[in-house]
Amino acid sequence: MRSFDYAPLYRTTVGFDRLFDTLDNSVRSDWPPYNIEKTGDHDYRITMAIAGFSPDEVELTQHGPELVVIGQKQPDESDRQILHRGMATRNFRQVFKLADYVKVAKAMLDNGLLSVDLVREIPEELKPRRIGLVSSSPAAPTQQQQISQDTERQRHVA
Repeated sequence: MRSFDYAPLYRTTVGFDRLFDTLDNSVRSDWPPYNIEKTGDHDYRITMAIAGFSPDEVELTQHGPELVVIGQKQPDESDRQILHRGMATRNFRQVFKLADYVKVAKAMLDNGLLSVDLVREIPEELKPRRIGLVSSSPAAPTQQQQISQDTERQRHVA
């Protein structure tokens, strides 16, 4: 069902072995259902359908490159008798592997949907920057060399 051949990617990349192994070995439960969407260049959102859970029954924790979502339903103390249970209200634990420099921006539970907004903040020192080149060829004199030549000419004229 989820088999994908990563062999072509192994041939064209260097240092991504751990990433492909993680993708190959990742096992996800089918419950609760979730979506992962890209909302901007560096913005992402995970939306999980966790109807029946209150905010105090859901715990989100980021441990380095992992986002852990745990739902623990409180025991039902009422005296009602359930004749048919069609709504899943079991406990869950879902782990999402995050890329480098991805952090949780905010999380909210609204109408049974848990939305977790993520942002990738690359440090300034790791962003690409343009480096200027200086020519060292004698054919193109630098400004300092041009000033020296002009000063030398003025001395000969005087």
